[in-house]
Amino acid sequence: MPRSISYSEKYEDDYYEYRHVILPEEVSKQLPRGRLLSEPEWRSLGVQQSRGWVHYAIHNPEPHILLFRRPIGTNPQTGMYFFPQTCCI
Repeated sequence: MPRSISYSEKYEDDYYEYRHVILPEEVSKQLPRGRLLSEPEWRSLGVQQSRGWVHYAIHNPEPHILLFRRPIGTNPQTGMYFFPQTCCI
C-alpha cells in the first residue's frame, strides 16, 4: 500500500509562515531535480494545501521534503497578501 503525503504543522518567523511536506518515495521519484516546483507542479504530485504557498528551497540531502513558505497575512482562500498599514497620516 502506498504511503501518504505527510504535512508538518505551520511555523513562522517575523515575516513568513512555513511548513514542510514529506513525499512518499514513489511520488518523490517524479520530482524534477535541481529546481523549485511551481504551484501546478506540486499540486499535480498530490500536494494539497491552501493558496499562497510557494516552494522556496531544496534541501539536497532530503529532496523528498518540500519546503514551503508564504508571507504572514496571506489570505488562504485567495493566496493574496495584503501589506499592513504601517504609517499614519
